[in-house]
Amino acid sequence: MFRIFFVALPLVALAACVAPSRPAPVAEPTPAPAPAPAAAPVPPPLSPAASNWADWPRTPGDWTWRADTGGTIASFGEPGRNAELTLRCDLQAGVLVLARRATMPGVASATIRTTSTARTLAMQPTRDGYAAIRLAPRDAIVDAMGFSRGQFVIEMPPMAPLVAPSWAEILRVAEDCRG
Repeated sequence: MFRIFFVALPLVALAACVAPSRPAPVAEPTPAPAPAPAAAPVPPPLSPAASNWADWPRTPGDWTWRADTGGTIASFGEPGRNAELTLRCDLQAGVLVLARRATMPGVASATIRTTSTARTLAMQPTRDGYAAIRLAPRDAIVDAMGFSRGQFVIEMPPMAPLVAPSWAEILRVAEDCRG
């Protein structure tokens, strides 16, 4: 029996020298996938009362210039459609005629807003569905429209505002009338 003891004792001593075994690594819980972010709400369209007019989106269209009977004309609108806005030089009368398509009857005035000024003008209906005003060739509002930073606005309630880019065609027509 002592023999077993002497044989077992070194085995027990050897077992005591072995480092204790580490527990099996515990897998960290996998976090649940984050929920997909909620879709951002679609902002409402810009309205004149809610924001700065200089940030409003432009009305679709481009400016064109052409010689017209008795002068020149700059027209703003979409190709193949009636112009939304025109500036015409009437050389014989020596005036500029600013006209906006008036889709609603009873439009009596227009407010023009540029980076340097805002002015309300009395408009007269025309037979061809526009509201127009005659301006002196050197009227400051014409230069303000041509030099406005990026765009200008013509408001004729109850119609939607017209936001037009400030392109060279405006000043070209004015210069044609100024001689």
